[in-house]
Amino acid sequence: MDIHDYITYDAVGIRDLIKAGEVTAAEVEAAAREALALADEQVNGLALPVFSPALAHSADGPFAGVPFLIKDHGPVAEGVPFTLGSRALPGILARRDTDLMTRFRAAGLVTLGLTTSPEMCVSFSTESLRYGPTRNPWNLERGVGGSSGGAAALVAAGAVPVAHASDGAGSIRIPAACCGLVGLKPSRGRVTSGPDMGEPMLGMAYEFVLTRTVRDAAHLLDAVQGPGVGDKYTAPPPHRPYAAELGTEPGRLRVAVTTEAWSGTAVDARVAETAVRAARVLEEAGHHVSQASPAIDWDAVMRALVLESVAIASTLLLAPRQPDESRMEAVSRQLLKTAREYSALDMLAGFDAQNRVTRSAAAFLTEYDLLITPTMGHPPAPHGTLRYDDPGHTLTSWLESLTAYVPFTQVFNLTGQPAISLPLGHGDDGLPIGVQLVAAYGREDLLFQVAAHLERAMPWKDRTPPVSPGRR
Repeated sequence: MDIHDYITYDAVGIRDLIKAGEVTAAEVEAAAREALALADEQVNGLALPVFSPALAHSADGPFAGVPFLIKDHGPVAEGVPFTLGSRALPGILARRDTDLMTRFRAAGLVTLGLTTSPEMCVSFSTESLRYGPTRNPWNLERGVGGSSGGAAALVAAGAVPVAHASDGAGSIRIPAACCGLVGLKPSRGRVTSGPDMGEPMLGMAYEFVLTRTVRDAAHLLDAVQGPGVGDKYTAPPPHRPYAAELGTEPGRLRVAVTTEAWSGTAVDARVAETAVRAARVLEEAGHHVSQASPAIDWDAVMRALVLESVAIASTLLLAPRQPDESRMEAVSRQLLKTAREYSALDMLAGFDAQNRVTRSAAAFLTEYDLLITPTMGHPPAPHGTLRYDDPGHTLTSWLESLTAYVPFTQVFNLTGQPAISLPLGHGDDGLPIGVQLVAAYGREDLLFQVAAHLERAMPWKDRTPPVSPGRR
């Protein structure tokens, strides 16, 4: 398979070529390895050299032979070292697969590497001191978002059609918006986090993938969704495969759109206009669209985000071997300090704040079927903008800097509703602009129906970033 042809196919397309006998899985893997080498040289998205051989996988799963990457955010695949993007963790070997990794293998995905993330996965830029900045294939001077930044850069560049990602405050949707991809954060409990974690980040973190097409996201969710043994809670099962929703009309929807950040921070005019344009497309399709927004208590959001941050730090504080804090970046050290000082009463106040935000958002989505917002408040920022290693940051000032940059995503980590970012626009500078769609809890089916319509009405398939290994 020629590398120029390889980068034009999404995961379903590659799968179908292999099934039809037009290419072999070995030919696809060879093209992927070449593409990864060329793309990584420019975007710096790999945390380790490409795996040789690829990790073991099923030869007859629904995505047999499709190239894939996993994220350096913690133990994922047995025997693969993880560092959380930190110089303080030398590369700890995962003792076993997560349940999700077991499903990735069973689906036939060919795992070829580990992608970069910011230290502790608590930044909206991927530029750790351990790995250096991961660069945006649309503009190498701009960031890729975070924390699933390496995954986004390499999928956008065409090195692989799909990659594992996780989302604690927008870490799937933000890199998707930065890099022109589809990024779905599923409903709480839709994708298992077992067996070693019952509810990561106290139920505010989610795992799935980044893709270039809506259909890949739907087919992949079919392959990996569902409860794991012993899960504390699960999402309601879908009525039929998500792939069947792609051509289904949802009926006349009540659609709300807002471009005003709940934090009160300013939103870039180009970013806002893209969200409004998406709402207009749905209105032209016959849906009832109005400007409306859930009443979000932003102080409660911030309190819950502190709780989530403490949960992240606690995973290290409870580990048998403590990291060398002198080798950690400044905000990471603040995280650990805050976690040590956090009390049981603080935690209960955080849960109360999360509950208040959740009830408000859920009530709003009984009045409306869909909420449209920008994914981010601004275009992808230049490298160094967020300054994770700035010793002047407190945890509060750090969270405020993140939410000033991206004020729309984290609410739905607290509340559990599914949310998807779609690359529905580009600025005059050529950088992608993402639009976020949010539906009621358990309604990924509706998100896929609407996302597929927008993909047809506002297509992005033929947009290719300047950095792409097979670009002619």
